[in-house]
Amino acid sequence: MIVPTRDSQGIVLYDFFRVLGGAERVAADLVRHYQADLALGFDALEEQSLSFDDEVPTHKFDFKASSNFLPVQVMRLVYSFYYKVQFLNKYDWAVYSGVYAPLAVRHQSRGKRILYCHTPPRFLYDLKDYYKKQNISWRKPLFHCFSSVFKPLYENAFHSMDVVIANSENVKKRIKHYLGAESVVIHPPCSVEGKEWGEPQGYYLSLARLEPYKRVDRLIEAFLRMPNKRLVIASGGSDLGRLKELAQGAENIHFTGWTSQAKLDQLISNCIASLYIPIDEDFGMSPVESMAAGKPVIGVNEGGLGETVLPDETGILLNSELRKEDIVEAVNRMSPQVAVLMKTACEERAKLFSEQEFFRKMDRYLS
Repeated sequence: MIVPTRDSQGIVLYDFFRVLGGAERVAADLVRHYQADLALGFDALEEQSLSFDDEVPTHKFDFKASSNFLPVQVMRLVYSFYYKVQFLNKYDWAVYSGVYAPLAVRHQSRGKRILYCHTPPRFLYDLKDYYKKQNISWRKPLFHCFSSVFKPLYENAFHSMDVVIANSENVKKRIKHYLGAESVVIHPPCSVEGKEWGEPQGYYLSLARLEPYKRVDRLIEAFLRMPNKRLVIASGGSDLGRLKELAQGAENIHFTGWTSQAKLDQLISNCIASLYIPIDEDFGMSPVESMAAGKPVIGVNEGGLGETVLPDETGILLNSELRKEDIVEAVNRMSPQVAVLMKTACEERAKLFSEQEFFRKMDRYLS
């Protein structure tokens, strides 16, 4: 459906809003800043919000009610973006993001075609073996079949773009390695304005979405060895049940679930430091937002964190081996007193990844 409320020069296409993650927020920020229309597979946000100041004209293939089974929704997404986007030629530019939305580019015969790439689909490329192992036995043939069909569709769409923008140097390297293409780097807009530093209230904070590749289980296992240290996990995701079971009986580990932005800002403001250790993270917005509040980051020296966190200045970066003993040692090193000493450096570092910087660079392609 479409809600026609304003004339727009451009449109942003994104897969779906299921969680309030970094990629979702980038799509919403582009729509707001450029007064663009939005094409969206579906919106499954419930307690979270990506509210807009004005009603946004939205092309939405809202089939949520037809199935809550993710593989079925994925197939509907592929079909919808591949076949049901004949409206694209009314726009002067289109920004594609996500995994499935870029398939729509075949219907755009005029205007700028821009891909804002958070990463080439990881289930097709660098994490292909990881995703295979995650699938239970009866799903593996389906996964193989889908990947075989989808990969050439994605690659054709990718190479049809006029400009490919990578969200980090890390993703730029992936694009070059797996797709043989060049890209320009524009880091995503991080919410660094208005973040306030507060006195540490005796807890460490995990902001990563609860998915296996985010490795929050490693944090829980480390804090099980430190009953005198508190861990607050402020997110949700498909791994929530398993992680709660892992932490069962641990009074020092607390899950908040998805929470409002105001509550999240308060949690960041009052933590000692944030912890973020995913597998080869594309960029990682939450560590930057932690630093914006003057809070250092305990992370892993992989992917985007190597571009944002300065070791021993704005946090501690662990090696890729990521032993539980190393996490324990880092938490013990990052005392409240040490964290406070990093406050100013954290705040200055975060400014390099502000919304103003993002839109200043995006204006080159969308002005």
